[in-house]
Amino acid sequence: MERHFDNDLAELKQKLLTMASHAEKSVSDAVSALVNRDLDLALAVKANDEVLDRFELDVDEMAINLLAKAPLASELRLVTMAMKLSQNLERVGDEATKIAKRARDLSKEPPLKLQLEFPKLSGLALGLLKAALDSFVQKDPAAARAMIPRDKEINALHKQIQAQIIEHMKQSPDNIQRCLHLLVAAKSLERIADHATNIAEEVVYLYEAQDIRHADKI
Repeated sequence: MERHFDNDLAELKQKLLTMASHAEKSVSDAVSALVNRDLDLALAVKANDEVLDRFELDVDEMAINLLAKAPLASELRLVTMAMKLSQNLERVGDEATKIAKRARDLSKEPPLKLQLEFPKLSGLALGLLKAALDSFVQKDPAAARAMIPRDKEINALHKQIQAQIIEHMKQSPDNIQRCLHLLVAAKSLERIADHATNIAEEVVYLYEAQDIRHADKI
C-alpha cells in the first residue's frame, strides 16, 4: 500500500513538471508572437490553452485521490501544494493566452514605432518561474526564499514599460488602441512573475512548514 502511494505521489509530481513545461513554452511562444508579429504562433498559443486547463483538472483529481489515502503531514502538504501549484500554472497559461490575443490583433495592424523591452521583461518573468519550479524539484526552500525579492526588478521594469507606452499614447492619440494591447501584454508578464512568487512561497511552506505569504505586510 505504501509503495503504491509513493508511486502515485511520484506520478503527481511528474504531471506537475510536465504542466510547468507547457506553461513556460506558452509564455515564451506568446511573447515571441508579440515581438515578431507572428499570427500563426499567436493562434497556436491560444489554442493550446485547453491543454493547461486539462492538466489542472487532472492534477486536482490525482490530488483528491491521494488525500483519501490519509497521507502523513509532510505528504499532505505536498498534495495540497500540488493543487495550488497547478492553479498558478493554469493562470500563467491564461496570461500567455492574453498576450497571444494581443499579438494576434497587433499582427493585423501596422507596427508601432516604439522600442520596448518586452523580451527582457519576458526573460525575467520566465526566469523567476523557472527558479520557483527548480526550488520545488530540488527541495530547496532557501532558493525559493532567495528568488522572491527578484519580483521587485520585474515590477520596476513593468512600470518603466507602462510609462513609455502611456507617454506614446499622449503624443500619438491615433495609436491608443494598439498601445492598449501592449499595456495588457506587459501587465500579463508582471502577473506571471506574481504567480512564480506564489509558487516559491508554497515551496517554502512545503519543505519548512512555514507560511510566508504576506510576511512583509505583518
